[in-house]
Amino acid sequence: MAIKEVIRKYALQNAIKFNGKANAGAVIGKLLSEDPKLKGKIKEINKDIQAVVKEVNKISIKKQIETLKKIAPELLEEKKKVEKKKLPALKKAKKGKVVMRFAPSPSGPMHIGHAYGISLSSEYCRIYDGKLILRIEDTNPENIYEPAYKMLVDDGQWITKGNVKEVIIQSDRLGIYYDYAEKLVDMGKAYVCTCDPDVYRDLMMKSVACPCRDLSSEEQHDRYNKMFSEYKPGEAVLRIKTDINHPNPALRDWAAMRINEHVHPRKGTEFRVWPLMNFSVFVDDVESGMTHIIRAKEHADNAKKQEFLYKYFKKPIPETIFVGRINFTDLRISCSKTRKLIEYGEYSGWDDIKLPFLIALRRRGYQPEAFINYALDVGVTQTDKTSSADEFFKIINHFNKEIIEPVANRYFFIAGPVEVVIEKAPSQEVSLELHPDYPKRGVRKFKTGERFYVSADDLKGFKANKLIRLMDCLNFKKKVKKFVFDSLEYEKFKGKSDIIIHWLPVSKDLVNVELCMPDGKVRKGLAEKDISKLKEGDICQFEREGFVRLDKKEKDKLVFWYGHR
Repeated sequence: MAIKEVIRKYALQNAIKFNGKANAGAVIGKLLSEDPKLKGKIKEINKDIQAVVKEVNKISIKKQIETLKKIAPELLEEKKKVEKKKLPALKKAKKGKVVMRFAPSPSGPMHIGHAYGISLSSEYCRIYDGKLILRIEDTNPENIYEPAYKMLVDDGQWITKGNVKEVIIQSDRLGIYYDYAEKLVDMGKAYVCTCDPDVYRDLMMKSVACPCRDLSSEEQHDRYNKMFSEYKPGEAVLRIKTDINHPNPALRDWAAMRINEHVHPRKGTEFRVWPLMNFSVFVDDVESGMTHIIRAKEHADNAKKQEFLYKYFKKPIPETIFVGRINFTDLRISCSKTRKLIEYGEYSGWDDIKLPFLIALRRRGYQPEAFINYALDVGVTQTDKTSSADEFFKIINHFNKEIIEPVANRYFFIAGPVEVVIEKAPSQEVSLELHPDYPKRGVRKFKTGERFYVSADDLKGFKANKLIRLMDCLNFKKKVKKFVFDSLEYEKFKGKSDIIIHWLPVSKDLVNVELCMPDGKVRKGLAEKDISKLKEGDICQFEREGFVRLDKKEKDKLVFWYGHR
């Protein structure tokens, strides 16, 4: 086999393996592996390698596969299914007995950071046939965005693929918290502190008990009752007795309940005594029969605080798995900050295409499995991960493409269409497959003549007398002030031009399209008629553009949201 053909077969193999783009270095590696004697001739043949790689990279993957089948079918590799990573076994887990939870606050909907945590818990519940509880922690009336109650449930069911079995809202459970608090006062394990916060802090740092700690049971009950009627906000808190001499000051007599008269979106002013996080979390975990908990590692002290309560009530402590955080360097995922920016008009809403919130990414065509696979890929680790938007979405896009690529049919979309006349172009019917890997799905048919729409951007690259190809249609050349048909055969075009473009025939049945891009810009253009058969929510691929999702069908146009390449 001539050296050029050897180069070609390895370039084609490499291109097919890496989404249509061959790498010259990889081709050199294959050549040397087959014939080490070529090492001394690399400089001589490098020009041929670069030319062949450039030529191979111009053609579609479909053509690459067809060509490799002809010249070296043995190099066509079957796509191996990569097994998704598995989670480590849960300690003391019994099939059908595992109960886990995900507990966001209703400050906004879920974002990509939430997706990691809830996916881990959901997948564990799936493995062990367990129960996943979505618990909305809304005991801080001052940081609540009322629409988030519904949004969190919708997001939770979407990202877990319907695996949330129960929804708990903490503000519906105030009576349960009060019962536990009263029992702790009865047991002598909790007391009402009326000390000045600064004075109290100084005492704790010195491991000195405050004067309130050892008051009589009667006095503690009286003070506890006054929290509901007489004390003003900031004047009294219920504290859990722990160990005044504990080496970690944060664990010494921590606060469990406080007075807060802020109007609650769901409860109004009905309640004024509210549990703090560690107390409500303990109560809910016990009442729900929680067996395993995934927590961010910065909650290690909180877990230790709650252990005091488990021991006081003689309850089994759930197995706790601590994980690191995913820190995004250039993505806004703060609900409170994003909410303000929405109010200021910087974003149109939580589903603004520029935002990394699940509601927006879902509109772009991302699938829950992409985020689940990302969580499995990161795994259960206490190592913090720092990621840029590019790094994160490169991985998510890879996982999402694996899911949607097989189902996404191909269509032509021309942004900024310009009409061109190709003189002497023959009338023909062009048939293109809806999906190159699934020919049984059928074809799209185009009747073509001399008039075509091409993109204004493509038009700028046309050079006089340079052969140009309309993809899978015909070859033509640009003369001084006109375009002239040259030939139909791809073989004549192959290797003689840098320009291969997509197109549409000028026709009355073309569809007006608006394509919303991730940067907020809108690209307007035309698409082929068959695209009107899509339903809202359908995902397809615009040839040479990327995967898109049909967001709205309007009378005079279709509005798509761009996903990724």
